[in-house]
Amino acid sequence: MAARRTADPTKTREAVSAVAAWLRDDTVAPPERSALAEAVRLTARTLASVAPGASVEVRVPPFVAVQCISGLAHTRGNPPNVVETDPRTWLLLAAGLLTMADAAAEGALRSSGSRAGEVADWLPIVELPK
Repeated sequence: MAARRTADPTKTREAVSAVAAWLRDDTVAPPERSALAEAVRLTARTLASVAPGASVEVRVPPFVAVQCISGLAHTRGNPPNVVETDPRTWLLLAAGLLTMADAAAEGALRSSGSRAGEVADWLPIVELPK
């Protein structure tokens, strides 16, 4: 099994900056899949590194799922605390352009479990310049 890559703050910022125009304006052509995947994976891995633990699982299909936030660890079956969203919504959250409450109200984010909301305490991961 290949070792998991960790997120480098500089690379994470660069990856999010590469898709920033699309995040700010959804009428802009979407980024290439590889650029989108890189930004999603690096921001999720950054979340896992700054909020270490395994009590909440963050899923951004089809690119990544990470466990984060200290507390009781989940080891088998479906985790009790899950946050799941699409790549664009995740990056909007990670960049501070959208809140979890607003994403949930729009139906763009699903969360379950008593601890899932704690992910909001760790956002944004990368703030884009205004």
